Amino acid sequence: MAKTILVLSGPNLNLLGEREPEIYGHETLADVEAMCRAAAEPAGFAIDFRQTNAEHEMVDWIQQGRKGLAGIVINPAAFTYAAYPVLDALKLVDCPVVEVHISNIHRREAEWRSRSIMTQVVTGIVSGLGVHGYPLAVQHLIWRSGRGA
Repeated sequence: MAKTILVLSGPNLNLLGEREPEIYGHETLADVEAMCRAAAEPAGFAIDFRQTNAEHEMVDWIQQGRKGLAGIVINPAAFTYAAYPVLDALKLVDCPVVEVHISNIHRREAEWRSRSIMTQVVTGIVSGLGVHGYPLAVQHLIWRSGRGA
């Protein structure tokens, strides 16, 4: 059984805690990583936690993990709307994928923010629960892994 969950964060999330805290909160990406590890480790799962501002790097990471993972948690951030190479890479994975958004993308000011192109290929979506969406996605993947789904 695969015991690693890949957690990917896209552009500008390296500035989490500083960038628009009224939307994204005050927690940092290091806080998010700690939450994910705290959710995974008691169940015997490892977290491979990564962030990038570069689309090609995100594609490379997805391709590298396309086989043998328990799952992928991805906050595509700005890649959500037009990163077709990321979408195509996600189509190749053999594990469940949970898309996470810190804000509720369906309530944002610009209509285009509510249209994720990733939705068509992911297993599920967590949106609008703040950074707590990340460990919830991790918990879901652990649950799926345990039930053989």
